[in-house]
Amino acid sequence: MRSMAALAALLVLGSAAWGVAALWYFDHASLAVRATLAAAFALASLFCLAGSFVDRWRRRALTGYAALFAIVLWRWEAIEPSNDRDWQPETARLAYATIAGDRITLHNIRNFAYRSETDFTPAYYDKTFDLGELDSVDVVASYWMGPAIAHVFLTFGFGGKDHLAISIEARKERDEGYSTVGGFFRQYELYYVVADERDVIRLRTNYRRDPPEQVYLYRLRGAPDAARRVFLDYLAELNRLKEQPEFYNTLTTNCTSNIWLHSRVNPGHLPYSWKLLVSGHVPELLYEHGRLDTSLPFAELQNRSLINGRAAAADQAADFSTLIRK
Repeated sequence: MRSMAALAALLVLGSAAWGVAALWYFDHASLAVRATLAAAFALASLFCLAGSFVDRWRRRALTGYAALFAIVLWRWEAIEPSNDRDWQPETARLAYATIAGDRITLHNIRNFAYRSETDFTPAYYDKTFDLGELDSVDVVASYWMGPAIAHVFLTFGFGGKDHLAISIEARKERDEGYSTVGGFFRQYELYYVVADERDVIRLRTNYRRDPPEQVYLYRLRGAPDAARRVFLDYLAELNRLKEQPEFYNTLTTNCTSNIWLHSRVNPGHLPYSWKLLVSGHVPELLYEHGRLDTSLPFAELQNRSLINGRAAAADQAADFSTLIRK
């Protein structure tokens, strides 16, 4: 009986901790409302937890807690993502694709004119690509807090002359910062940044200073047909998110996990690995599975793949994508 009581207490503690956090980040409510709800739920949970250790009160306490937690869970599940919020300028427009055979037109490709990370002139363009010319995919890994964590995204090359970057990120509202913990609790919508490399790469190499980012670009090895399947899967997700928004999640729907999910359209895709969670190790994972150039030791390949210096020199050049690859 004591072991059952201890197990019940652990379940109450674990679910109550989740409930307090969920209410603290609850549905973009005001701080006063969120703090009141979280505190009230915490006190009620503690009361029920204490009651669970008294034999004559145990059943009532656990039943009461289950009902309370069910209400929190019910209201949590009712929170819906939206495309209609006061977004930060960087994520204000949704990209989408028009597909006519092999002719792919991407709308709202971001190409901001940056003066600093926070001072820029928004700009977008539409461009049509020939799917038959898609012949390369590069993976970009950007580090700002040590070797374990990186933001990872793909950039698609068309006939050696055009490159299109797609970065999977959290869509933040105006005056909203990013919180790793908040990313577990439906704080942000999922957002695919479709951008010119002069935007999404140059922003990281040339303008981010607090903290600075170290950006590496690796050429992926694989068949053109595999690249096209992944690209089309990305486009399907772009169009779906335009119609049906989805929440970003720090663990399950983030920059690396979604890349892996897209890669599953190809047979022989990479198996899931802990290195996808510790995203700074993704290039190493790709190297171990022969998806990068293995003619060099990984350390040397990594050193050659650092593009900050080349990007700084190229800056606003029209052939930025070519110069960073030299």
